[in-house]
Amino acid sequence: MTVLDVPGVNNVRDVGGIPARGGRIRSGVLLRSGQLSGATAQGAAELRHRVRRIVDLRDGEEVAAEPSGVHGPETTHLPLFLGSVRSFFETDTSLDDLYLHLLEESGPRLADAVRIIAAGEPTLVHCTVGKDRTGVTVALALAAVGADREAVIADYALTESQLPAERNRRIARYLQQMHPEAVHAVALATQSPAEVMRRLLETVDERWGSASGYLRAQGLSDEELDALERALVEPAE
Repeated sequence: MTVLDVPGVNNVRDVGGIPARGGRIRSGVLLRSGQLSGATAQGAAELRHRVRRIVDLRDGEEVAAEPSGVHGPETTHLPLFLGSVRSFFETDTSLDDLYLHLLEESGPRLADAVRIIAAGEPTLVHCTVGKDRTGVTVALALAAVGADREAVIADYALTESQLPAERNRRIARYLQQMHPEAVHAVALATQSPAEVMRRLLETVDERWGSASGYLRAQGLSDEELDALERALVEPAE
């Protein structure tokens, strides 16, 4: 994958180059990032040049508070959390449980996001920081086309190093003040451990057979899964 410097936007990267069944993930087709509200004029122009579709996985409250600063590409809002994001901190939800919640409660929207990727137009998927909702969505899309598992896990884990250190310190202080008894809050906001994604993909295999099996269970057809592979994978030379 390639980390991209887009002024005003954190955690931007192109997942192209990851080894996959029969070739590798095509560059320029699937990008991921944090929210776009802080994009500078230069950053917005850069993303307009790179992508034609944007999938915003944030809920309505988040979108209203931090509207996108990138206009032009067709944007689809697919909120993955059913309920307030704050509730996960209030209930001290772990990353493992959060991701299982996404699989179990937001399957149709995850499938819709993958459908957009399968259309083959250069697409950017993002949420607030580009870690959890984006991480699960991108991992499922990549795993469904046979991307190398360790590379998929590494792409997820990379996010932690891409989040601004001052942002993490500020959020950690806030969470420790607001939820002093919480065990998982800081990890939920700032961390992306490789083992969490490894366990998630293993759970997908155990319960649905594979990532493609999971997406079929959420309504994707074999034709759409074939289109996803054509969109994302370029044959080995």
